[in-house]
Amino acid sequence: MRQDPLRVSFLRYLAVERGLSANTQEAYGGDLKRFEEFLRTSRVPLRRARRQDLQAHIRSLRQAGLSPKSVARALNTLRMFYRFLLAEGEVLQNPTSDLDAPRTWKSLPRFLTFEEVERLLAAPDPSRHLGLRDLAMLEVLYATGIRVSELISLKLEDINLPVGYLTCMGKGSKERIVPLGRKALERLEQYLKEARGTLVRRGTSPYLFTNRSGAKMSRQGFWKLLKAHGRTAGIKRRLSPHVLRHSFATHLLEHGADLRAVQMMLGHADISTTQIYTHVNRERLRRIYHDFHPRA
Repeated sequence: MRQDPLRVSFLRYLAVERGLSANTQEAYGGDLKRFEEFLRTSRVPLRRARRQDLQAHIRSLRQAGLSPKSVARALNTLRMFYRFLLAEGEVLQNPTSDLDAPRTWKSLPRFLTFEEVERLLAAPDPSRHLGLRDLAMLEVLYATGIRVSELISLKLEDINLPVGYLTCMGKGSKERIVPLGRKALERLEQYLKEARGTLVRRGTSPYLFTNRSGAKMSRQGFWKLLKAHGRTAGIKRRLSPHVLRHSFATHLLEHGADLRAVQMMLGHADISTTQIYTHVNRERLRRIYHDFHPRA
């Protein structure tokens, strides 16, 4: 199927002008393609879509069983797209200007208890080179709360061991500095001294963490090792890199960290995204109250 040139131009704009990640571009592209296919049944081109076409499309997404969050993202994609077309002079008015977003309910993020994190970090075998690498990766992920894409993209030059921080490139190509804890620093130093040289023995690599062949660690590769160590640690709940990110934020706030500081470390553009973790704290307080208060 031939791609609509307007869609191609919009995706190029997202990459070049907005600096959005490849994953975000793919998600927005999928939303736009789905709308384009919806319009094709009534032979309406993208630039001629009307408000009622968008309303009908949103209804079809709901009827297809998409979550309110997914429907809201699809509408946000279309709003960005038609604002782009308006700015480029491709349309005379924006058909999304007065459309309401579907109501969304934010689910509480899944996170590990501190004891579960301790068991997970004890799972890799530090007597093996791959075990040292895995341990360093898990310690860095829990110590910083960075995304898995940011973790596997870290380069040697991004780590400052003497001062104790790392520099990573987040969403929208925004650079941020995140402190490293004592344990993460110790494991990183051990990995660099005892394991990394063996893993990259066949050549040189700028990346901090590599696979057993010395190439850059992939997202899928990290997911596999994380799940394997989760099984070893006896963690029954669903485990993902994002669960460790949520655990980092939750544990910081539970121990009195400032919300703005956590926002900066997570790389959230809007503090409302970080505020979801305050709901976690309230839920925990509610459970404690009902468990221990004599009149609860």
